[in-house]
Amino acid sequence: MGSLPHIVEDCMGVLQLFSDGTIFRSKYIDFDIPVINDNSILFKDCLYDKTHNLHLRLYKPALPNSSNKKLPVVIFIHGGGFCVGSRVWPNCHNCCLRLASGLNALVVAPDYRLAPEHRLPAAMDDGISVMKWIQAQVSSENGDAWFSSSKVDFDQVFVMGDSSGGNIAHHLAVRLGSGSTGLKPIRVRGYILLAPFFGGIARTKSEEGPSEQLLSLDILDRFWRLSMPVGEGRDHPLANPFGPSSLSLETVALDPVLVMVGSSELLKDRVEDYARRLKHMGKKIDYLEFEGKQHGFFTNNPYSQDADKVIEVIRKFMFDNLNSS
Repeated sequence: MGSLPHIVEDCMGVLQLFSDGTIFRSKYIDFDIPVINDNSILFKDCLYDKTHNLHLRLYKPALPNSSNKKLPVVIFIHGGGFCVGSRVWPNCHNCCLRLASGLNALVVAPDYRLAPEHRLPAAMDDGISVMKWIQAQVSSENGDAWFSSSKVDFDQVFVMGDSSGGNIAHHLAVRLGSGSTGLKPIRVRGYILLAPFFGGIARTKSEEGPSEQLLSLDILDRFWRLSMPVGEGRDHPLANPFGPSSLSLETVALDPVLVMVGSSELLKDRVEDYARRLKHMGKKIDYLEFEGKQHGFFTNNPYSQDADKVIEVIRKFMFDNLNSS
């Protein structure tokens, strides 16, 4: 008799890959994060991709702004190493409540296909599908009522991604290009990358430093093994935007990008290098480091004093780029 299947990859018990190729995803997760009740924000779920049964969650202020201004749109793409995470997880939900109230915006929080069942570039393709879905709501007479052009300003759209969501946001910026002309009447004005999850074969100093409370280099490597196309490594263009086979970004026109990271994150050096290289290429890049903060400091505690600072920085970035050419 052959031996019973055994676990070959374990993502904190939430996701387990067995030796026979079967996959276990836990439906019972102890998040230790209370769900915040914010009666000032309404939310609902929508199906945006029937083929892959993918949903998104919409958030908007319950009461109109006293100035009666239209709401900008913030698309929030959750993290999780491309392998775990969901719009319904408490950290993502609380974060989106905070974004909707703090930025007075319509927030769109999509799910996307996860690895290893759906390896990259599935997540990036789903990001494009979300943008096309929003475009369809604006262009169709039968679009969702929350996307009424009298209440929402689709000329003022911002894409925000956390961790692996930040990686997806980067690839959306490259694929859509400056001006996002293929999405008319949707107009993306900028991208907000919160500790984007990038990789590479060569280790950085921060990656070789001490583990974080919720993250280690072993976990990062596991996420890459499970999410990369079969046979590919951490220098693949989807992981490393400056890898040996990656597209040169020198001639790629990008909309403005805001990059934020905690100084105590394993990803800090890679994120800082990303912003420095793009700035050297002449791209419009803002980079901000939060002293002593670890991965997920905003998404896991979006009502903290540090989160207030993040909201303030995002608000200024949005204001500064409302009418970018």
